[in-house]
Order: sequence, then C-alpha cells, then structure tokens
Amino acid sequence: MIYLDNAATSFPKPESVYQAMDYFNRYVGANPGRSSYAPAREADKIVSGTRGMLAQLFNVEEPSQIVFTSNATEALNLGLKGLLKPGDHVVTTVTDHNSVLRPLRSLVEQRQVAVTWVECDGNGAVDPKAIYTALRATTKLVCIAHASNVTGVIHDIGAISDIIRESGALLMVDAAQTAGCVPIDVQQMQIDLLAFTGHKGLMGPQGTGGLYVRPGLELQIQPFCEGGTGSQSSSDRQPQKMPDRFEGGTLNTPGLAGLGAGVRFVLETGVEAIRAHEATLAGRMLDRLASIPGIKVYGPSPGPNRVAVVSFTLEGWPPLNLAHLLASGFDIATRSGLHCAPLVHRYIGTSETGTVRASIGYFNTADDIDTLCNALEQIAAQI
Repeated sequence: MIYLDNAATSFPKPESVYQAMDYFNRYVGANPGRSSYAPAREADKIVSGTRGMLAQLFNVEEPSQIVFTSNATEALNLGLKGLLKPGDHVVTTVTDHNSVLRPLRSLVEQRQVAVTWVECDGNGAVDPKAIYTALRATTKLVCIAHASNVTGVIHDIGAISDIIRESGALLMVDAAQTAGCVPIDVQQMQIDLLAFTGHKGLMGPQGTGGLYVRPGLELQIQPFCEGGTGSQSSSDRQPQKMPDRFEGGTLNTPGLAGLGAGVRFVLETGVEAIRAHEATLAGRMLDRLASIPGIKVYGPSPGPNRVAVVSFTLEGWPPLNLAHLLASGFDIATRSGLHCAPLVHRYIGTSETGTVRASIGYFNTADDIDTLCNALEQIAAQI
C-alpha cells in the first residue's frame, strides 16, 4: 500500500519507535514518578527524557512547562476550557479544526464566551490584519491552527503574535499539522500555549500529545483532570507545580517511550531536512496534478507557506468514490470528506462533498507521488 494519509497519522514510524515501546513493555513496565526501585526510576527517566527533547525541539526553556496529554484535541480542550471564563472573547478562524470549533461551541452555550470567526481567502489563508480587526477589549485569547489540514496553508504565527501583543490577548497555536515538520520556536514566535499531537509529524504512536504553557500562565488555567501525581500525596488538592498540575493519573508511558524515540528521530534528521523532503514531494504532486484534465487543487502554490497536504477534486467523481477507487483499485491510501474542518470548505467551494486529501510524510518517495498521479490520469481518461 502507498500511504498518503499522514495528516491523519504518520505511517510508517521510524523503527526506533517500535523498539522503544516494545522495550518498555517487556523490560520496564513500571509507573514513573511513584517509586524508587530501578524500573520505576527508568520509567521516570523515559518520561523526563521525552519532555526534554520536546523542549529542545520547540525551544522551551523549562521542560516542566510541557504537559502530556493523549492527543492535540485534549491539549486544546485543556487550554480552551481551562482558561476561558464567562464574558471572555475569543478570536479564531474558519480554517480551524473541530478540535477547536466544538469546544468553543460548548463554551458559547455553557459559559457565554463570545467567539469571532475570522474569514479566509479562496486558498484558505487568513490575513493577520483581519485578526487584529477582530480584537475587542474583552479578547482573552486568539486561537489558530499553525497550518490547515485541508488546504495546507501555513499561517504566519510570528506576524499574528506581533499584532495582538499590545492588546494583552494570549495566543494559542494548534500545531497538529506542523510539529516535527515545520520549525516552531515558542519564544521567538511568542506563543503562550502550543497544542501538539505525538502521532503525526513527531513520528510517535497514537494516544500521545501535549500542551506547552508559557511560564506564569499555568495558574490561570483550571485543570479538568485531578488525581494522583506521586507528589504531595498527603494533600487532597491538586499540586500547583508543573507539570503535575495537569497530569493527574498514570501517564501513557509506553506511548511516551515511543514518542521520545520519534522526537529523537526528528531532532537527529533535522526539521528543516524533513520539511525540505516533504515540500519537494508536494511540489512534484502539485505539478503533476495541474496537468490532469478535470483535477482541481485547493490551497496555495508550492512554497514556504504550504505544508505537504494536497486537497483536490476530480470532475465527475464524488470524493468518497474517488478515494475508494484509489484504495481498492490502486492500493493508494488517501482520505475523503470534510477532514473535521467544515467551515473552510465554504470558502474553497467544497461544502457539499469535501475533497480527496493526499498528505505526504517523510517516508514517502517520488515513486509514491508518481503512482498516485498515474492512477488519477487513468481515472480521468475514463470520464
């Protein structure tokens, strides 16, 4: 099978990820941070090592400011629901994922939080000036996806941060599509909250992710999961120190072992090298698709403002049927539909059917791209 669904989850993983998880399950197995015997200390070392490598990747000064979650969705929920109170105003965009849209809908209904949805252009790009225009005196937070999982647009987080800083609003970035494959520096980009998943560009297993919280901001965020942390066990109150404030209960240590191996692979390979490889393949795909009659591609041209996510439609073929044919007839894995980001489709003209999405990962090759495009040429020729 040719796998082109890396925006959903990356596959395959580096061999070291499989080995790290197997080693933990076979030879460690203990709970981190709860006991002093050797396997427990080794488990703690695995967790702290993964946290440290993530801090290095994102230029986080204090690794304890990274909180582990089960995915980016949980991280976004923690940031949004833990921070926002009745009367607060949030600015987000129509390009954002349901992991932002749905928690905000709940907050509108349950806490009377106000939300402004900033529009995008026909390529899915959001003008930072439009975000500035949407700010109010009550704006507590600007929440935006670093890159769209539909159009591939990369938003200029640095520019957005610069224009909102004087307002006092906080900035939360959804890095589900960029962590591990686009450089992220939370200090340079002035990011207050960074939500990321472990199972996409970071090459780790499903069930892993996290939230970076800028130092000093953690006490403004209310944890929604409280419980045992292995610290301050005599108290019936959740510890205030990071990351224990937000990490109640047993962590997914086998998953974090795999995530650590994935992040190590990213650091050793280099984010810029990963980005360059994926961008080259995306450019190849876009060039080939442009020559196929009936194909329409959505999103910006190849370049620095696009990740390796390519959405397209083929005239005469519903995206669901086309993706099914690619899978059943050519053994090519893509995804069809709205991709859990329904609002952006109104602006690119695909609300009714969605698109077929081919998303490239580091382990894809030029042959994979050519095989997809050859298959689409065959299908288009039959119309």
